[in-house]
Amino acid sequence: MTERSWWGWGTTDRELRDDECVAAAAGLPGLPARPRPVPSLPDLPAPRVAVPASLSVSTTPFARASHALGKAYRDVVRALTGDVGAPPDAVGSPRSEADVVALLDWAASAGVAVVPFGGGSSVVGGVEFRGEGPWLSLDLTGLDRVLEIDRVSRAARIQGGALGPVLEDQLRPHGLTLRHFPQSFEFSTLGGWLATRAGGHYATLHTHIDDLVESMRVVTPVGISESWRLPGSGAGPSPDRLFLGSEGTLGVITEAWMRLQDRPRFKASASAAFADMTAAMSAVRAISQAALYPANCRLLDPGEAALSGAATTGECVLVLGVESAFHPVEDRLSELLDLVRDSGGSIAPPSQGSGPADAWRSTFLRMPYVRDGLARMSAVVETFETACTWDRADELYATVRAEVAAAVEEVTGAPGMVNCRFTHVYPDGPAPYFTVIAAGRPGSELAMWDDVKVAAMEVLGRLGATITHHHAVGRDHRPGYDRQRPEPFAAALRAAKAALDPAGVLNPGVLIDPV
Repeated sequence: MTERSWWGWGTTDRELRDDECVAAAAGLPGLPARPRPVPSLPDLPAPRVAVPASLSVSTTPFARASHALGKAYRDVVRALTGDVGAPPDAVGSPRSEADVVALLDWAASAGVAVVPFGGGSSVVGGVEFRGEGPWLSLDLTGLDRVLEIDRVSRAARIQGGALGPVLEDQLRPHGLTLRHFPQSFEFSTLGGWLATRAGGHYATLHTHIDDLVESMRVVTPVGISESWRLPGSGAGPSPDRLFLGSEGTLGVITEAWMRLQDRPRFKASASAAFADMTAAMSAVRAISQAALYPANCRLLDPGEAALSGAATTGECVLVLGVESAFHPVEDRLSELLDLVRDSGGSIAPPSQGSGPADAWRSTFLRMPYVRDGLARMSAVVETFETACTWDRADELYATVRAEVAAAVEEVTGAPGMVNCRFTHVYPDGPAPYFTVIAAGRPGSELAMWDDVKVAAMEVLGRLGATITHHHAVGRDHRPGYDRQRPEPFAAALRAAKAALDPAGVLNPGVLIDPV
């Protein structure tokens, strides 16, 4: 059976070999000749609290270590040195909603912090407890069933701990799909997507998990909240909106009715090249405003296109894809390509599995493992994503690249790589996603990463762009989130926290300061 990595992304069989780590870092100067070894489980302190035998928990070293951190670069670097901070004193493994209630009741009475945990793929410090005292990691993957399917309304009631592949495997025999495929799909859960307002792979239309929610059932320390199943409602503020994006601070999402799609039968794709980002952005804006809704509309700047192997001569690359469960899509793709040509794009000839789209897709799925390999070589790797309106997109792209590149050179002493791609596009603006890769100094990687992170957060805030489009807030993005949200809303959020979690045990420090 394939084993999840306790320290890095994904599964152990897909970790980069030592020679692959060296090859991945070949263009970066001054790095070690050999990568750090894959770490063994560190020695952990004894649990600081005794959990009643009636509760379903684990205290094995593997369970505690693998739930201590998320999968951000800083988490990987610390794990490589055997530093897992203060690991959870126990890992809860509920198999039913009643188990969740029992674990929360005990934690509140014992003063034990509870950090909900889905697949553990957080890259913003969302599943790591940084406070004092004992804590419980609440692993929800035992709640992984599709409980009910309403084929007439095309919806399903699904437990919050269902990992992406587990969920889709249960929907496939019915010809249905949730159609939500983030990069973390294999290692993230429905409840995690809802709690972080995740964005899926698809670039337009129903891409955020918010759009797919019909109703939610949430266990809070003061009771269970369950909204009605409705296609829409104007009855006051939405109960679901209170918990969407709450990141485990207000309650534990145990079930949700989700809107489904028929599985697509017709698909077509193409790619195009542009001489510069200004022309490419013009094409993407025209596409986003034409109501043609491509499933994929991924714009890669020259650096990103070269990194993924989608281009080799300095051009920007636009990857397009369309799909439908009901109708052939060639005419729609043809309309999209007309818009591309109108903006000066050059359409690539059809490929048989080795074109720009295939190169980018392969790199996209492999990149988290490459990131871990680069971390083993002491490279500094950061990704951050944002969103802005189209009138500011050119300025944001140029300013972020210039200022973050300057910060990277100042911090590391050498130029680094600052690439960008558009992951999602809307009629009123894009979601740029930046990748930073630079040579670090062994032993100083975390300090360098922190400095680059602060620089990126500062420039996004100054430009009025969101601190996160789909990676959530967690603990790492708190300064940017505090700057972005209105103070009256912050006061209301603090009041909701006090009302729903009076003991303050749920994910303390995320979104708001701990009680």
